[in-house]
Amino acid sequence: MIRLKTGTWFAALLGALVVCAGSAHATDIGGTISATVTITEDSQLVDDVTCTVTGAPCIAIGAPNVTLDLNGFTMTGPADPQVACPASPGLPITNASGEAGIFVNAQKDVVIRGPGLLQQFRNFGILLLNSTSGTVKGVTMSNNCFSGVILIGGSDYLLEGNVSVRNGAPNAPCGGI
Repeated sequence: MIRLKTGTWFAALLGALVVCAGSAHATDIGGTISATVTITEDSQLVDDVTCTVTGAPCIAIGAPNVTLDLNGFTMTGPADPQVACPASPGLPITNASGEAGIFVNAQKDVVIRGPGLLQQFRNFGILLLNSTSGTVKGVTMSNNCFSGVILIGGSDYLLEGNVSVRNGAPNAPCGGI
């Protein structure tokens, strides 16, 4: 029979918790988002997301070397589900981050990984602005008022296995990528 002193047992338990916590994602995201969620560490969707944010992105990635796993869940923006983007697409394109699903600005080595669906955002599904080495893989983008995913500035992007359908508005038929 092995007997541990209370202090030794507590230290072993605390050490195990630290090891387990180190492998967990920084942010688990799900449910309704009413203000932009900015993530700075690897994060994941753990449920479908309904985004009610007005005039700003739903999720912003605010640090380099961050991975966002969509885990097969859906992010739905505030655009009308029947007509998504009627005669005008919500916010003008000059407000590039306004109401995008996922916004990455001036970051390096960011990964957005599906499977997952981004739909009904009044701007872009995914906006990568002035970033480098960004990856978007296995994501479906549908019924967003501008493009499903757009790359503005930056370089060395990898887009692989994505699907982009029915994006754009009557006066801004942007389309896919």
